[in-house]
Parts: sequence; structure tokens; C-alpha cells
Amino acid sequence: MLKRFIVLAAALLPLLHTTPLRAEPKLSLNLAKTKEMALQNNPVLSAALLNVAAALQVPTEYRAAYLPTVQGNVTGVLADSGSRLAAGGLNNPVLYDRVAAGLSVNQLVTDFGRTRELIDMAKLRADAQKASAEQTRADVLLVAGQAYFDVLRAQAVLRVARKTVAARQYLVDQVTALAENKLKTDLDVSFANVNLGDANVLLVQAENGFKAAQAQLAAVLGLPGDTAFTLAEEPMPPPSTDQTDALIRRALEHRPELKRLRLEVAADEKFVDAEHALKYPTLGIAGAAGVVPFGQSQVQDRYGAIGFNLNVPIFNGGLFKAREEKARLEAQASQQHLDEEAIKLARDVRLAWLDEKTAYDRVALSEKILKQAQIAFDLALSRYNLGLSSIVELSQSQLNLTTAQIAFASAKYDFQIKRLNVAYQTGELG
Repeated sequence: MLKRFIVLAAALLPLLHTTPLRAEPKLSLNLAKTKEMALQNNPVLSAALLNVAAALQVPTEYRAAYLPTVQGNVTGVLADSGSRLAAGGLNNPVLYDRVAAGLSVNQLVTDFGRTRELIDMAKLRADAQKASAEQTRADVLLVAGQAYFDVLRAQAVLRVARKTVAARQYLVDQVTALAENKLKTDLDVSFANVNLGDANVLLVQAENGFKAAQAQLAAVLGLPGDTAFTLAEEPMPPPSTDQTDALIRRALEHRPELKRLRLEVAADEKFVDAEHALKYPTLGIAGAAGVVPFGQSQVQDRYGAIGFNLNVPIFNGGLFKAREEKARLEAQASQQHLDEEAIKLARDVRLAWLDEKTAYDRVALSEKILKQAQIAFDLALSRYNLGLSSIVELSQSQLNLTTAQIAFASAKYDFQIKRLNVAYQTGELG
């Protein structure tokens, strides 16, 4: 039995080694698809939209005061015949055995504008909630765009790291062969191996950075953390041509935070008017009708009545005045918050514009530095091969070239991220 098992294992062993593992498919995305998926799958945005739907119900709650309320009543009483309530109230109705059913209707005629102001306030707060959802949407789009370009940047750095390892490995092999033939020293071999070690460290860091960037993008899209992506390159957008004053004007007009705060200020002012209306009377109509199919002879077989009630506030210890003053102070505080947010927004727009301008200039500068670093490396390599320079000079030129390659690979993605931020700060990120 053991012999058969060994023979079977030996026969299957080649199959285990030759059967390739099927790689997980990569998700292909462009920037537009990334934004669409982020909006669909983000739970924060879904919660914001649900809050909007909830806020839209509040005006209906206040508007219900304009409509009549109708209640059905069924009453049965078993009492000492002809007895009266003697304590616990100012009225002393006679109590009779009876069973009755009827309807009660109440209708508000006017409260001198309080309900209208409350409805307007609720509408404004619902609109403010919509603006808050717009802000959440913009936040999601910004984070999605940043994560997208972070993956592309990490991928570019990873390509540089791999090429650096390959180039330095080639140099190690070359120097080692020359040293074996006594054309180079062991010191040259040591320097070359140190440079190769630095390149391998860079490669490990680049691989980790690439995996981390992909995990961040997956989280933004609501996907499993080990999802791999194939991302399309986006064309380089032009830099912002407007000056900061024009950008600030657009931001003050379009930013959702300011829309929300303006609407909240308007809602607070409506609430001040509603609290002021508490000082006015309220007028309502009440009616009741029903039948008494069973009862003592003193109780008629049906009943009905209609009347009005005028409620005039005279004195309540300053309650209504305090409520109105509190609402007015809160409205003034909301206005101050709006002014403060406008100042912060102007500052953020200026900083975003400066960051974008710097990033755009860095693209051209890093390209020039890369060209110079490549020329310097080629010259250093030629001088080293001719025996005119030491391995130290060549090592420094290698380091400069790698640094320049990483800077240039990252520059254009940094600019695209900064360009996204300018669109976000001006409220035009779509």
C-alpha cells in the first residue's frame, strides 16, 4: 500500500510543478469610471442622501397643521345613575350609563404666520441638507481622484526602482568580471554591491508603496483590499489660467459649504419670525358629532356641536420672549460662521492655486534635471570605464539619476492631484 502511494505521488509531482497558478484578474479603470464607482459604493454619500430624504419630510410635518384632524371615539360608561363629579374639576357633569360613538374634528384657522414660517424654515433646512450632500459628493470625488493618481505615481516609481536594480546589477556583474581580471579593485566591487543593495531597498519600498496605494483605491471604491488595478493614463490638464481673485469669486458662488451655511442662516431667520409669532393669538374651530345607541333616558340618542377657540397669550413668565431672543442670537452666530467660512475658503483657494502652479513648474524643471542627470551619468560611466574616475563618482551619478527619475515620474501625477484640488476648492469638481 505504501509503495503504491509513493508511485502515485511521484506521478503527480510533475503535474503539481507544471500547473500554473491562475492569476487574479485586474480591474481596468479610467478616471471617469473610478469616480462613478466611488459615488455608487461610498456609504458616507449614501447616508448623506438618506439624510436629504429625511429632511424633505419635515415641511410636510409642519404643513399638517393647516389640515383638519379627525378622530373617532367610542365611549362606554357604567355609573351610579344621576351622580355628579364632585371633586377634581370646575365642571360637574351628570354621569349616566351609556354607550356612544362619534367623530371629533379640529381645524386651525390662523396662527398669524407661525406655521408658515416653520414650513419655510424646514424647506430651507432641507435645501441645506442637499448642499451638505453635494459637499459629501465632492469629497468622495476628490478622494477618488487622489487615490487614482497615487496608484499611477506609485506604479511609475516602481518601474524606476526595477530599472535601477537591473542597471546596478549589470554594473555589479561588469565590475566583478573586471576585478577578477585585475582590471578593477575589490573596493570597486564593494561600492557596486552597496549601490545594488540601496536599489533593492528602493524596490522593496516602491513595491510596498504600490500595494498601499492600490489598497487605498480599493477602499475608496468599496472593493476588497487585495484588488489589483490596471489604470489608464489621463491626459495632462492645462494649468489654471484664472487669477486667484476670479477663482475665489467662483468658489464663493459654487462651494457647497457656503450654500449650506447661507441656507442655514436663512432658516434661522425664519425660525426667529416663527418664535416671534408665538406672541400672537391662535384661532381654531372644533366640532363633534355622534350617536348614542344605548343609554339612560336622560341621554339623547345623538349629539353634535361646533365652536371656535381663540387662544390669546397674556403672560407666561417671559418664555416666548426668551425663545425669540435665543433664536435671534443663534441666527447671528450662524452668520458669523458663514463669514468665517468665506475667509477660510479664500485662503484655501489661494493655497491650492499656488500648489498647482508650483507642481506645474516642477514638471518642466524635473524633466530638465533628468536630462542633465542622464548626461552626467553617461559621462561618469565613460570616465569610469576609461579609468579616469573612481567608483565614488559613478555611484554619485547613479544616485542623482535615480533621484531625478523618481522626481520626474512623480511630478506629473502631483500636478494632476493639485489640479483636482483647485477644482474642488472652487466647487467645480464633477
